Amino acid sequence: MSPGTTSGRPLVDRTGLSGKFDFNLEWTPVTNGQAKPGEAPPDEAGLTFEEALRQQLGFKLESQKVPIPVLVLDHVERPSQN
Repeated sequence: MSPGTTSGRPLVDRTGLSGKFDFNLEWTPVTNGQAKPGEAPPDEAGLTFEEALRQQLGFKLESQKVPIPVLVLDHVERPSQN
């Protein structure tokens, strides 16, 4: 599982698994309940991302506070014309 975000929080890989894996994960994205013009209405009965991880891959997301590296840019300038 690669680093990413869900529920607005960072994901930290603590599976202990290494290497590359090929799998299909079927889940229903969370929407505001409205379809865009020309699209089918969202399937509210589908699995959430967290449910799909647990049921299909056996992974469980746990909320924890851990240190993560963060890059902060506090000032940016255009390069000078040498």
